[in-house]
Order: sequence, then structure tokens, then C-alpha cells
Amino acid sequence: MNKVLVSVLGALLIITCTASQAATKHSVATNKPAASAGFVGVASFYAKKFHGRFTASGQRYDNNGFTAAHGRLPFGTKLKVTNLRNKRSVIVTVNDRGAFHSYGRIIDLSRAAAKEIGMINRGTAKVKLEVLK
Repeated sequence: MNKVLVSVLGALLIITCTASQAATKHSVATNKPAASAGFVGVASFYAKKFHGRFTASGQRYDNNGFTAAHGRLPFGTKLKVTNLRNKRSVIVTVNDRGAFHSYGRIIDLSRAAAKEIGMINRGTAKVKLEVLK
């Protein structure tokens, strides 16, 4: 029984390592960020109370800036965010991380960016993210 268990665990370890290495090689070879162009999901925006607080990147959050929080993209990544309901777009820079993923959201926009794409009244919007830089 122990030999069978050890064999199964060994096989799982080899499969996991091989898959992990393949994924790493692919992402290094293509040099693309975690979110590919055209990623679609729900966006929300920061509450006013966060104005002036520090973001995960060390910058202070500014309600009037064009910034965003994303779970995995590197700080400084430029994104084009398009509201799919009205086709309005804005370009933002990722400078924060967020806990909004637990609500099924893919990005958290600054208040100015949210206003630019017309999502203030609804609070959330279905958006398309495109990595620019």
C-alpha cells in the first residue's frame, strides 16, 4: 500500500513540475503579462474615503488620477479599460492591489477613471481590459 501511495504521489509531483515548467517557459517566451489583451470582467471603483491613503505601490491614491488596482499585473502597467455598455474607454496605470477579487471583480478604478467611462451611477460595469505597456 505504501509503495503504491509513494508511486502515485511521485507521479503527481512530476506532472505538476512539468506543467509548471511548461507554463513558465511559455510566459517567458511570449513575454506577455498575466492578463491578455481583450480580457473581460466586472470593474468597480474606489470609495472616496481612500483618497490620500497609500496604495500597495507606495503612491498615495488620488480620486482625480487615472489609476487602478489589479490582482496580478505589475505596477506601472498601462491598461485601456473599455465600458462594454457604452463603449467609452480610459487609459489607467496599475498602482495598487485589491481585495475586490472576492466579489468577482477584475479591476478597481480610480473615481476619475470610473467617471470617464460612465460607471459612477451604476457602481460597477462590465469592461474589457487591454494591456498597452
